Amino acid sequence: MTSKLSRRLKIKQRVRGKISGTPETPRLTVFRSNKQIYVQVIDDKSGKTLASASSLKSEEKVNKKEQAAKVGEQIAKNALEAGITKVVFDRNGYLYHGRVKEVAEAARKGGLKI
Repeated sequence: MTSKLSRRLKIKQRVRGKISGTPETPRLTVFRSNKQIYVQVIDDKSGKTLASASSLKSEEKVNKKEQAAKVGEQIAKNALEAGITKVVFDRNGYLYHGRVKEVAEAARKGGLKI
């Protein structure tokens, strides 16, 4: 019987074998903890983070889905400032549901092409 974490890591490896970020279309990756959500735009060729956003600085008391939507809007704004318009989405082994989906939809709404 596999644990939730080992299942997610297995999915993560499978997905990462298929996608990688280039300077033209970097990878938008999501990490979800119990309390926070973190998003990075990564160029895998050079191994550099080009833009990032997280819910750590947020002082507001909102539910986690609204928090994720705000982070999605923020990453879109940060990426557009860095000159990035198109990204590939890496859900990092998580299901495309709930907070992960909120981040992706808010980033699309903010102007990123996923």
